[in-house]
Amino acid sequence: MFFKAISRRDFMKGMMVGGVAAASAGVLTACGSSSSESASGNSGSGSESTAGRQTITWSVIDQNAGNNNVGDYAEEIMQDIQDYVGHDLELTWVSNDALTEKNSLYMASPKTMPQIMSWGGTVTGDVVSAANNGAFVDLNNYVWDETKYPNLSQMAQSVADNLTVNGQLIAIPRTRVVGRYGLSYRQDWAEKLGVELPDDGSATPDDVYAMLEAFTNEDPDGNGSNDTIGMEMTSYTGPFDIIQTWFGCGNGWAEVDGQLVPVWMQDEYFEAVEYMKKIFENGLMPADFVDRPTDSWSDGCKKGDNGVFIDVLDSGKRIWQYFAADDTWTASVVNPEENATMVLYGAVNGHTLATAGYNGFFTLSATTCDTDEKIEAALTVLDKLNDAEMLIITQYGLEGVNWEYDENGYLVDTDTENDSLAGNYKGLNQLLAFLPSTEETTARVNAYTDEFNQAQNDAYEAALAYAEIDPALSYKVNSSAYSENGATLDSEASTLRTQYICGAISLDDFKSGLDNIRTKGYDTIIEEVNSQYQANQ
Repeated sequence: MFFKAISRRDFMKGMMVGGVAAASAGVLTACGSSSSESASGNSGSGSESTAGRQTITWSVIDQNAGNNNVGDYAEEIMQDIQDYVGHDLELTWVSNDALTEKNSLYMASPKTMPQIMSWGGTVTGDVVSAANNGAFVDLNNYVWDETKYPNLSQMAQSVADNLTVNGQLIAIPRTRVVGRYGLSYRQDWAEKLGVELPDDGSATPDDVYAMLEAFTNEDPDGNGSNDTIGMEMTSYTGPFDIIQTWFGCGNGWAEVDGQLVPVWMQDEYFEAVEYMKKIFENGLMPADFVDRPTDSWSDGCKKGDNGVFIDVLDSGKRIWQYFAADDTWTASVVNPEENATMVLYGAVNGHTLATAGYNGFFTLSATTCDTDEKIEAALTVLDKLNDAEMLIITQYGLEGVNWEYDENGYLVDTDTENDSLAGNYKGLNQLLAFLPSTEETTARVNAYTDEFNQAQNDAYEAALAYAEIDPALSYKVNSSAYSENGATLDSEASTLRTQYICGAISLDDFKSGLDNIRTKGYDTIIEEVNSQYQANQ
């Protein structure tokens, strides 16, 4: 794959002009870790002086089963990063599936909290309670300084609002494109079976169902075996949230008759759930999806086991890139002379899910970031990691090892078929806030857009017009009732949905369970959210 790039000299020249010069090099070393919930970098505590090089402790989400920043060049890559940001990093990798539990343990013992903590999703529940108890640094006093933090200071105010608790900005977002969610599918399979979705974006849920049925039952790979399935699915039920929008449901919450309500109070919600139950009962998704881990989610498409992937569109792009990059890949290819391809479709029936403008965030501990010097050091690290050279090294690795320039000045990956080389920088993208915006940071790396990124960006743009925003997001952050048990009740509602789809409970049990959630506190949440909502009308 090809990306238009600029030379390291031009990187540095541009950053010097912008006042973002590289930090002076130090002599401390760092090494990657091969196991989850283990540390990499240098141990020690941050110094009290901004003139000195500090050590920043940081819990980082592990999406790669412990295989992060490992291999022959891992230490060199980490050293380059530390030298550039001017501070040393002590990273603790925490499995994505264990993140909530691990962060709860940190908050229960504030003195052990990393200076920077990584979180998934959006600000809800325990995070709000912890913020109200003073667990996190109020970043309003720091990040808007354009001279010190030229990247962080350009954070969109709408995103900052969703990270603000009682007037305090408690986190740095990991920004995301708003129209990022959608449906991606195997183009070669669809063309062979005649089930392509309309080019004008007018696909209906019935069109998608016909594709899933064909991919499952009509031998799309032509190998004569009944070994394919319509869509991939794991224990992560985000795809169900996307599918719901196709039926007119909101994104978590919706406005109904002038009030904001959770989507499970909409009639359209039950129509959508019946559709998903039909997909499950007819074997168009894995029967054991509730037991499938998320860290190998895209493997089904990559291996040719299934042909539809419903989540972020850039995951569909990466599956497509995998097909294009792997010359030895032959499984489930319709035409052995051509690579498999993916269509990044986006909205169905005029709807898809919107992001909150961010997905995941970083907090600074008020206990371990207890001086201005420590706070500013941590923010300097988060800011500088968004500079072009850091975006390159954390996502593509080292020049001459993981990538090189071709005769036209394009950055060319050279490690796509070498997992050990790619492992040198794997996981380091979890350090990135992508500020001032995902679009801006992408442009810093990709001055030229290849066919994969062009398709992704076109899909983002097309999805944006149909992306359903959660209208209650900023109100939930400042609802004391939601902070107390909203996330738990949301999880209960999601579990009930899964149980009904799988046939573990009846429809009456499903609806009764949702009614019970209301009596356990959700009616109070609805009241508090709408009190704020009406005040803003």
